[in-house]
Amino acid sequence: MASIYEEIGVRPVLNAMGNRTLLGGGTPSASVRAVMDESEEYYVDLGALTDKVGERISEMLGVGGALVTSGCAAALAVGAAACMTGKDPEKIERIPDTTGMKNEILIQKQLRVKYDRCMTIPGARLIEVGDAEETRPEQLEEAIGPDTAAIHYLAPGDRNPGALPIEEVIRIGHEHDVPIIVDAAGQVYPTDLMSKYVKMGADLVAYGAKYFGSVNSSGILTGKKEMVEAARMNSFIGFEDTALRTFSRPMKVDRQEIIAVYAALREWLTMNHEDRFAAYDVRLTGLHGALSGVSDIELFMHPEGQPADGLGIRIDPAKSGKTADDVVSELRDGNPSIWVRHAEGDDFFVVRMPQLKEGGESVIADRLKEIL
Repeated sequence: MASIYEEIGVRPVLNAMGNRTLLGGGTPSASVRAVMDESEEYYVDLGALTDKVGERISEMLGVGGALVTSGCAAALAVGAAACMTGKDPEKIERIPDTTGMKNEILIQKQLRVKYDRCMTIPGARLIEVGDAEETRPEQLEEAIGPDTAAIHYLAPGDRNPGALPIEEVIRIGHEHDVPIIVDAAGQVYPTDLMSKYVKMGADLVAYGAKYFGSVNSSGILTGKKEMVEAARMNSFIGFEDTALRTFSRPMKVDRQEIIAVYAALREWLTMNHEDRFAAYDVRLTGLHGALSGVSDIELFMHPEGQPADGLGIRIDPAKSGKTADDVVSELRDGNPSIWVRHAEGDDFFVVRMPQLKEGGESVIADRLKEIL
């Protein structure tokens, strides 16, 4: 019997890359899917569901407030809106026209990623601070002006050694009564990272819920209660269950997704993560053994120095006649297509276990033997 992908005409993918939006995010566990199916039995007031789930998430994480969104990007968008409008209905309905509002969000040049542009959807302007080498405290302070609505921070902040640490950003921002928005998209393990930034003083923190086992199109915004309430007013549910005409009506979240976030987070916070990594280790050991006879490659556990969830494979072009880029391309060109974690130009790639279906490592081992 043909699969649905064959019927449609697209190649199925073995996901050895990890939580990637382009591949569909992740696969909720059987228990999370069961709760999602259970939610189909009845319809529900989405406003009440949003608020109750937000309360439960706040309790689980020990933070002031929480809002389920249609992904981390949506969380950043409504968070940025909250910083510009507060709870002022007139300002909320004027977005994305932010004329006359505080509408500038400061962002360190070293911490720029393409996802931060989503904060411009509600009309914010991103103002870069510092240069490619570093950002100094006085540069951030001098950039704060009458139009500064917030300061953005990309967690964990160590992408560039010249970036200001989050503690310094929070200190400077709060000395000037400027809120801090943290993009902590995948910072979900160790689990204390899911409350760390709020407890440090950040006003709003955005996460992608796919990273802790929910569906691809879901996320959460956590933070101070008043700020999260302002974000809710700006959100799609603020459009639906109040008279407000908010900008984010297209960022809709269904009841199954809201339930998935709640169930997945509950599971993530209570599971034995040591057992999770032990299961990865068994599969990685098997993959390592299957590839140990392949010449011209170097194998190593990844990430090094931490609990490993992937096997790194380094290619020697001088010996194999192929670069890592070549091998990654050939893996993708097969059927099923195999996607691994790789940065173009690097001499290695990583086969990761978290989203790779059971037995997928054997398929990958066989394919690599053919290619190499």
